[in-house]
Amino acid sequence: MTEEEPLSPMACVFQSPDVDLYVVTIIGFKTKICTDVVLDALKRNVSKHPRFSSNLSENGATWIKTEVNVEDHVAIPYIDSEEIGEDGQCFVDDYISRLTMIPLDRSIPLWDMHILNVKTSDAEAVCVVRTHHSLGDATSLISLMLACTHKTSSDPKDTDIPSLKRRETVPHAGLRKQGWFLRLIFTVCSIVTLLWNTLVDMLLVLATVLFLKDTNTPLKGGADVGRKPKRFYHRAISFDDIKLIKNAMNMTINDVLVGVTQAALSTYLNRLYGNKKEEEDGTLTSYPNHLPDRLRFRVGCAVNLRSDTGLKPLADMMAKDSKCRWGNYVSCIILSFHIGLQTDPLVHLKLSKAMMARKKHSYHAALVYFVVKIVLKVFGIKAAATLFNQPVNNITTFVSNVIGPMDDISFRGNPIVYIALSSYGHSQALLVHYISYAGKMIISLAVDPTIIPDPQKICDDMEESLKSMKDALSERGLL
Repeated sequence: MTEEEPLSPMACVFQSPDVDLYVVTIIGFKTKICTDVVLDALKRNVSKHPRFSSNLSENGATWIKTEVNVEDHVAIPYIDSEEIGEDGQCFVDDYISRLTMIPLDRSIPLWDMHILNVKTSDAEAVCVVRTHHSLGDATSLISLMLACTHKTSSDPKDTDIPSLKRRETVPHAGLRKQGWFLRLIFTVCSIVTLLWNTLVDMLLVLATVLFLKDTNTPLKGGADVGRKPKRFYHRAISFDDIKLIKNAMNMTINDVLVGVTQAALSTYLNRLYGNKKEEEDGTLTSYPNHLPDRLRFRVGCAVNLRSDTGLKPLADMMAKDSKCRWGNYVSCIILSFHIGLQTDPLVHLKLSKAMMARKKHSYHAALVYFVVKIVLKVFGIKAAATLFNQPVNNITTFVSNVIGPMDDISFRGNPIVYIALSSYGHSQALLVHYISYAGKMIISLAVDPTIIPDPQKICDDMEESLKSMKDALSERGLL
């Protein structure tokens, strides 16, 4: 008898032909990759994983257990080093871009690996792992990576796995010392605010599904963008600087990253509008603000619905009835970015902190997941995919942040330099992903090059925004 297991609601949506999302993990290594060692490791570990050894059923509703031939999933292209010359990074970028136009073979498990023994700007070799998003979200995939690696240090114990509990909303310390009446008032006000925030958020989601669209800026994609080739660009910045700002401003890491992204995209758009104005008018202006008034610029933000927001050992995630289950236990919230130039760089941080604090006091993410689940059960996959796609098409970009390994790790003796996590298939011209790794924060951009030909400038603006925020805090003696 064939062993079958139903897909989770979000996995059903992600595998739908109308959505069809992929995750791309780009891993840079310090040494050349020995292909025999990689194949042996895949046979011992990955090929036995339930999701990596299952096919999708014809109706896309269940996983069917199957035998895995690892060689069918590993590509080792012939590379002429003389033809490539010293521009290995360009070869890798072109290769990955072409992959975004080649769908995975649905007759076998939905993953593959491409080994590129090419020297790039920051690595001696690159490994590209494609997985269909229906197999698992970023938290799940990173847990599998951790299970296949070990610390690079002399004491090769299991890689430390960061685990964080969700912050709970509790009364102010002063209120706990007061009488029951004040605590009751605070509780009632908190519940009313929670319900009001949730109602407003869901009405805005409904409006976005039906008619509410973002302003057509130079970063806005279209419905056809998801089927166009993408290019990927990554940049490493200091994780310590982000933590310094987080502590000084009493924020979370996510708050800081949202603030940095908001500031950088404001600068980038202002430059584009300024260049456009100079081309149209033929004159230079000393006034630095070229941004149009009343820009509607919204960002989708991935939210992990698990009770533990950090990473967990793979065995724990695969355990039955686990609270940190493997799969796609993610939802999405919509953030309204304040696109504008600020004389004080800390304003963007304060705006992001207030925006994220309000979203945390709302059932926005959980209700979006619940609604998709109900629509899937009642109306089927196509209706759920349409419900997912419509608001995604009407917003401008998407941002996510994933906790990665705390220490330098190695895969079968090959030290890893960086991990760049991204995705494609969305209807956005720009996707921004962050992943922490060994004291660094890796920015990974996925772009439509016909709309955004210079993603490195966005990363430059992010670095500059982070630096200006740190300098502003230092000048005020807050670091």
